[in-house]
Order: sequence, then structure tokens, then C-alpha cells
Amino acid sequence: MMSVDASSRVEAVYAEVLRRNPGEPEFHQAVREVLHSLEPVLRKCPQYADANLVERLVEPERQVIFRVPWTDDAGEVHVNRGYRVQFSSALGPYKGGLRFVPQLSLGTVKFLAFEQIFKNALTGLGIGAGKGGADFDPKGRSDAEVMRFCQSFMTELHRHLGEHTDVPAGDINVGAREIGYLFGQYKRLANRYEAGVLTGKGIGWGGSYARTEATGYGTVHFVQEMLGTRGEELDGLRVVLSGSGNVSLFAVEKAQALGAQVVACSDSSGYVVDEAGLDLDLLKEIKLERRGRLDTYAEARAGARFSSRGSVYDVPCDVALPCATQNELREEHALGLVKNGVKVVAEGANMPCTPDAVAVLREAGVRYGPGKAANAGGVATSALEMRQNAARESWTFSEAESRLAVVMRAIHADCVTAAEEFGTPDDYVLGANAAGFLRVAEAMRDQGVV
Repeated sequence: MMSVDASSRVEAVYAEVLRRNPGEPEFHQAVREVLHSLEPVLRKCPQYADANLVERLVEPERQVIFRVPWTDDAGEVHVNRGYRVQFSSALGPYKGGLRFVPQLSLGTVKFLAFEQIFKNALTGLGIGAGKGGADFDPKGRSDAEVMRFCQSFMTELHRHLGEHTDVPAGDINVGAREIGYLFGQYKRLANRYEAGVLTGKGIGWGGSYARTEATGYGTVHFVQEMLGTRGEELDGLRVVLSGSGNVSLFAVEKAQALGAQVVACSDSSGYVVDEAGLDLDLLKEIKLERRGRLDTYAEARAGARFSSRGSVYDVPCDVALPCATQNELREEHALGLVKNGVKVVAEGANMPCTPDAVAVLREAGVRYGPGKAANAGGVATSALEMRQNAARESWTFSEAESRLAVVMRAIHADCVTAAEEFGTPDDYVLGANAAGFLRVAEAMRDQGVV
């Protein structure tokens, strides 16, 4: 491509992304954010625009879409659609989760896989980027039905996997049960015990301690580092979270351990506020054991209140952690958080803040930690699980968590350094994108046009 200024260059790349990927707004959103951040990088380091490197970066290396037929307990045959987007292998085997959600689309998988490029690069652990899943809903299905679905899904996907090729993990609705069924079928088809081909495994057969807790813990570690740059800490601060799944629950656990007062969380039915501080044991019982709704928490806990109207972001706080899903925190929520004096917003989910919300937060001087940095703890611990598998080792919980904390501190430091290097101190969006991009770009240059 002819030599032009950085702004024109990224606009041309983005226009081509829109043309080649119609009807995929989340993917467009993720690409635009990254490309905007790369303008100062390309101005200072024009060599990274050579050989159409940016143009190659935004195009997945491989996209796999396949049929998943399976039979329910009544003998009825169902057909779902499976996906795996292998976006970048410049730094290592493709790495990223599988999610089973009814509304899953190729555009969503591509957005997640693209974000994974920079997130995985930030960990410094030698992993590429991918994402996948299926438009299947395991809720209400028996274990036998879920097993048959997972076996059919893996029957097709296994030919694209391998511990040196592509290493999926769990994600939404894909936990230890599903990973077990997927691994069992992979082992059967491959005729080898390739422990490193999937992460999120059971502790007794190759899994890692702290993997379940890692994303939530890592997000809180990142917040603690953000606060530390201003001589502050979480101790005594009010925290609210969206969601009440694994990420949220273990973010609550770590935040409380560091002295924060966590007063609210949400689920799809509404949100609960407990000014005395959330009772984590009760919350875990309701969400992990009973699979219940948060109104049950309010019924069981004196002083707590549940609301099915408004937003958890209406609750005044110092720290907000969106941990549910993409584009959940919108402009009006950001305006409310700013009005109520929020200091830090860090993403425990993937791209939960809309661009308009991010603009409001940054304009107000709120410290904003993007998901590719703040929630990298999950994939970091997955990579550490791969390391244990390769060495036939098993670390203790404290060892695994200690290594997670080291990775999160390093990610924060790299974001700060990159933001300063490219003239925007305290801009964690540019810092995360630039630091991740430079690692991937250097590898791509070294490896030639592939």
C-alpha cells in the first residue's frame, strides 16, 4: 500500500474491514478502537506499516464454521452451528475460549478473537489468539444431552486443534463439565493423551488451581495497580459489579480480601444492593449451587434490596467493574457513574463499555481499564496451565495465584510505559493496544508474509 499519513492509513484499513465484514458491528467496534490507538504508533514507528502488516492483522488466519448435529434424551435430532476463528498465531498456538450461547454469531466470535490478539500478547506468555463456540444453550439440558452435544462439536473441531496448533478454553456456559466432555472426545479421536490441547480442565487430570478465580482476581489486581499510581488502594473503597457469574463472584472475593466494600452486583433479572457489604458465601450458594436469581439474595439477607428496574451502575461507588457482557455499560450509565464520583472503571468482561461510555469516562478523568488488559488474568492462567501440562507439573493454589499477580502487574506496567512512550500518559486503552500490537507486529515482521 502506498505511503500515506497514519490517520489516512488506518481509515483506509477500517473502510476495507467494513466492506469485507458486513453486518458485524461488534467486530467493527473492536477494530476501530485498536486502529485509532495505532495512529501514534505508526507515526513514530512507520516500519510497522510495511508489507501491509496492519491489513494482515485485521484479517483472521482461518475461520471455521460447521454443523453440530446431536440427539436429545427423547431421541429428537437437533442441529446447531459451531465456530472457531483462529485469528493470529504470530506469538504461539491460537488460544481463546469456547462459549455456548443461543445468540452466538460469527461477528461476535471474530470480535472476541480479535481482542484476544492484544490481550494474549500482553501476558507475555507466548500464545496466539482465537475464539469459538456454538449457538447452543446448555441450560435446562441433562448431563447426557450436554455430553452428546460436546462430543459432536469436538468430532468436527478436533481436526483444527492441537497443543502446538490451537488450545481452546472455557468461556460462557463452558465450564469444567463441558471441558471434560470435549477433552474425552478429543482423546478418543486423536488416540493420545494430549493434556495441553484444552485448558480449564479438572484439577485431578491436568487442570490448574486458581483458573476459575483468575479472571476476577486478575481484574482486581489490575485495579489495585491503577489506584497505586496515585498512591491509593482498594481498602475502604465502595465497589459495584455487573454480573454474578465466576468473574464477578471472584472479583468480589478478591476485592473484599483487599478491604473494599463491595455493595452491589447484578444478573439478567436485576441487581441487588447490600450496604453492609455483599455476603459472598450466600451469593455463591445462590448462584453456584442453587442456580438462582438475585431476588433470592434480598429475601435471605436483612437490609439488602433487589431492583428489577434501572441499573447496578445507579449505585454510587468509587470503583465499577462491568463483568457481564459486551456493550452493557452505556453512555447514560457512564454519566451516572461520573456524577456519583466514580474513580476507576475496569472491564472484567470483554468490551462491556460502549465507545460513548468510554468517551464520557475519559473526558471526566476517570481511570478506565480496558478488558484486553484488565481481564487478561483468565487467559494468563490458561497459559500457565499449558506450562504445567508441558512439564507434567501441578502447582499449589498459592503458587498459581502468585504467578497470576506477577503477570497482572507486568501487564499494568507495560500499558503505562506504552502510553507514556506514545505521548498519552494514563491512557490505558492506547497503552494496552500499543503494547500488545508491538509484540505481535515484531513477530509478524520477523516471520515474513504468511
